[in-house]
Amino acid sequence: MPFNSLAPQLSRLGPGLVLSIAATGLAFAIHTVFPAVPAMTLAVALGLLSANIPGTAVLTAGRARPGLDFAGKHLMRAGIVLLGLKVSMADVLGLGWLALLLIAGVVLVSFAGTYGLARLLRLPGEAALLIATGFSICGASAIGAMAAVRRIKHQNTVLPVALVTLCGTLAIGVLPLLMHPLNLDPEQFGAWTGASVHDVGQVVATAQTAGTPALAIAVVVKLTRVVLLAPVAATAGLHQRILHVRERANGAARTEADGRFPPIVPLFVVGFLAMVAVRSLGWVPPTGLDIAAAVQDLLLATALFGLGSAVRIRTLIHTGGRAVVVALGSWLLIASLGLGAAVIMIR
Repeated sequence: MPFNSLAPQLSRLGPGLVLSIAATGLAFAIHTVFPAVPAMTLAVALGLLSANIPGTAVLTAGRARPGLDFAGKHLMRAGIVLLGLKVSMADVLGLGWLALLLIAGVVLVSFAGTYGLARLLRLPGEAALLIATGFSICGASAIGAMAAVRRIKHQNTVLPVALVTLCGTLAIGVLPLLMHPLNLDPEQFGAWTGASVHDVGQVVATAQTAGTPALAIAVVVKLTRVVLLAPVAATAGLHQRILHVRERANGAARTEADGRFPPIVPLFVVGFLAMVAVRSLGWVPPTGLDIAAAVQDLLLATALFGLGSAVRIRTLIHTGGRAVVVALGSWLLIASLGLGAAVIMIR
């Protein structure tokens, strides 16, 4: 890109990107002092504050908005690509076929149940789809992927991201309190956490309360759910393609400006799968994996601040009541399904 066209872009995106990066630094600093609170949750919370405090609300809604939207969309996708480097297929397959089937069942039933509840409460189809995807697979990352596949507007992802972050944060406090009343050993608790908590960081924060054995299995179970992001995204993309074919046949197709159909699987999901393959083949040394994990956390936290900065509490109260009910119902559903799967997996 020539400098004379790059300079206006930097001028337009710069304020929002600088604000996002600064807020991400603050989120990680707070996380360092209070390790029990995930940096991703802090990033969303800081975004919410920035959008609703009079002094910063004008900035986030005005000059900084283009850069904040860029972070929420494009840095999220870059973070999803690097997320693939956390997934080793050897670890996933090491769980055994029964565990894999149970985890897939939890994802599918929680997805269908959440979507059905959302439609029953008359949420728009896009909101229902995004909430179901985020709660059943991997939180904000899955919401970003589904939004890209289905060509859902960036601003329509804000509420689902806020809800999945809220419920994941609740899980950090609630699930450890239930470990002993439910008579779970550390491995069962870890499997339950991995099968039912949404974001990877939230899984780590929850599982580590029960020690290293719980954390080890929680991460593997969680990343097994993450793998399902690709087939779910591909299925959604195929469905979208079929709809476009029908619309074109009826003379009402909504294709891209150049007349092409939208891709079945977005390029960043292909990148995610490529990174899974790279990790599984052992091509990246441990130091490289650590660096990639740190970069991925920074990218996702910056993106989540950008998304959180678009949430106006007043609007959320007026428009999000039914969505909150759906989110809490989905949280209870996947927690119940995950508990059952964990007990069966680890006897």
